[in-house]
Amino acid sequence: MNETIQTLKTRRSVRNFTDKPVPRELIEQIIDAGLWAPNGMGRQSPIIVAVTDRALRDRISKMNGDVMRAGGYAPEGEFDPFYGGPVVLVVLADRAVGTCVYDGSLVMGNMLNAAKSLGVDSIWIHRAKEVFDSEEGKAILASLGVEGDYEGVGNCVLGYAETPAGEGAPRKDNRVFWAE
Repeated sequence: MNETIQTLKTRRSVRNFTDKPVPRELIEQIIDAGLWAPNGMGRQSPIIVAVTDRALRDRISKMNGDVMRAGGYAPEGEFDPFYGGPVVLVVLADRAVGTCVYDGSLVMGNMLNAAKSLGVDSIWIHRAKEVFDSEEGKAILASLGVEGDYEGVGNCVLGYAETPAGEGAPRKDNRVFWAE
């Protein structure tokens, strides 16, 4: 089977990361793959905030957990929605671009698959929109020099799994309709 298709078929989300650091060289390759994602009319509206600073990573994780709790989706108390992953690549996209969420989603997909191809485990964590629409989220972006009106698309959490991810569920039938 083609190596790319094999990667696409075997990538799984990980929910049990170790604290082993991901080498910067690999993070940069994963980011680069994201930057090469297809995008509407070549506008390249998505940006990536690469968070490797543990304190900032933990702050964003807490904000994400607060959003989950507010929606009734998480328990009270200590909870890490990033599952201990040491790296968070936050994808945001320019709200003025009509395809911003689609473009950002393609960036996320490219990075998740690139990570797999490089032996790095990953998971897409939602709620970047709510986190970075908040005043605290906007302040974080401003402190990093990010200017503009960006919508959070997702958090690509990277690291190495404590235990390997299992096999994927069998694909459901009747999901393709041919018009020949």
